[in-house]
Amino acid sequence: MIAPRERNVIRQRVHFRIREKLAGTAARPRLNVYRSLDHIYAQLIDDSQGATIVSASTLSAKIKTGGNVAAAKEVGKLVAEKAIEKGIKSVVFDRGGYLYHGRVKALADAAREAGLEF
Repeated sequence: MIAPRERNVIRQRVHFRIREKLAGTAARPRLNVYRSLDHIYAQLIDDSQGATIVSASTLSAKIKTGGNVAAAKEVGKLVAEKAIEKGIKSVVFDRGGYLYHGRVKALADAAREAGLEF
């Protein structure tokens, strides 16, 4: 079994490799996902300016639960709604080194259903 600390180091290495190939722009920002044990966070980032355009997480008052698939769907829907308000329809998905499975997949699917294209 891999220790949790070592698992995060491996994830960070995978995320670094992914980030070498992806970059968000003002027209097509990067949808970054961070998943902790209790919460899930999503941000739209313009890497050319180094600025976060939109963010959503389970820490917001609307979402009562944190570390489950239902909460991830809510965050995906919320970040998509905020992005569309700002006039953003197309994004680049950055899974953050996590497997495209479970909460990460639920967030991505909910964002697609709410109108984001990636």
